Amino acid sequence: MAGTASRRLLLISNSTLHGSGYLDHCQDNIKSFLGSIERVLFIPYALADRDGYASTARTKFESLGYKVDSIHESPNAVEAVTKAQAIFVGGGNTFRLLKTLYDENVVSLIRKRVFEEGVPYIGSSAGTNVATASIHTTNDMPIVYPPSFAAMGLVPFNINPHYIDTDTNSKHMGVSFTQYRHK
Repeated sequence: MAGTASRRLLLISNSTLHGSGYLDHCQDNIKSFLGSIERVLFIPYALADRDGYASTARTKFESLGYKVDSIHESPNAVEAVTKAQAIFVGGGNTFRLLKTLYDENVVSLIRKRVFEEGVPYIGSSAGTNVATASIHTTNDMPIVYPPSFAAMGLVPFNINPHYIDTDTNSKHMGVSFTQYRHK
């Protein structure tokens, strides 16, 4: 693929680790990854409460020294992506996220900016899912349907955020992916 050598991705499984705050567990990685970038475009499309989600992301990123623009506050999503110095796509429902990315006509633009212009991309949970080849491995409920399950293809494989191996000491009583696969 042309331009893939310059892609910069930080793909995170989750935004909150048990016992810590929003992005606390990876904030050093985020700072190292973004470096001298000044502004981050936040994409809160995976949650219904975009204002609340943007406020949470803004508070965290500002504590790390970065200004945040939320795409949903922009009158033109395409223009917001075009101007972005870095992009952070938050978690929530992967179906809602991908559908809105398609609705706003930014799927191919984000891909172009990352591949051809080296714009740093951070994805968390659903934001990681949509960075992959498709959303076929999401654990989310299909509350809406995007026009395609094809995602941005920033990596040529799929990721299943939140995957955990079987913990034989767990009292959870749920079924792990390993157990499910063998049924």
